[in-house]
Amino acid sequence: MTDTNKPTATAGSTLEYVVDTLRQGILSGRLVPGQRLVEADLTRQLGVSRGPVRESFRRLSAEGLVESIPNQTTMVRRYSKAEMLELFEIRAELEALAARRAAQCMQDPAAKASFLAAIGPIWESHPLAATPYFDENRRFHQAIADLSGNTQLADLIKKLQLPLIMFQLGGAISPQSIQASINEHRRIAQAIIDGDGRKAAAEVKAHLKRACEMVESMPASIFRS
Repeated sequence: MTDTNKPTATAGSTLEYVVDTLRQGILSGRLVPGQRLVEADLTRQLGVSRGPVRESFRRLSAEGLVESIPNQTTMVRRYSKAEMLELFEIRAELEALAARRAAQCMQDPAAKASFLAAIGPIWESHPLAATPYFDENRRFHQAIADLSGNTQLADLIKKLQLPLIMFQLGGAISPQSIQASINEHRRIAQAIIDGDGRKAAAEVKAHLKRACEMVESMPASIFRS
């Protein structure tokens, strides 16, 4: 490698490090919706200059993970109630399609075995805590999308799952709501396993409709105005 290439490679590596660190902090819930991301704090914590931090904000904004207010601040994205309801409406249609396609794959023993392994945790009893449920929820919905056999559909669903929404709602989701969601996951999964695409799609839509109703009932303080 020539000396001319070193600064570019180092700069690129530094930027990826900052982007990955912030992305993981957001998706793990360590950085919460509405939290300010202060350039000076991040440069000190990560041991980098301001340039990579500012560029990481631009990248993460394009991914929908942060939002910048011109001449003010950058923060972890926080959704309005209307935005959340719109996203759930889109997900309901896309995931119903994925569930129908997934049910058609159950005649393939390998696909069925892979699906059963991916959704195994939904059959287990465990504490009804928000954080482990969020991860299980994400994995369950993505397992259906992946089984659909439509790469573009699976990618869209992955983008729309938006863990930020779950973290934003986290404190307001009751153990009863978590249990209801787990029960709905089990009904969706069983319909897919049975090869009943119509029922699987209907169960998905009912599941996400209840999520919309839960969002509707939450106090305004949870959402961005």
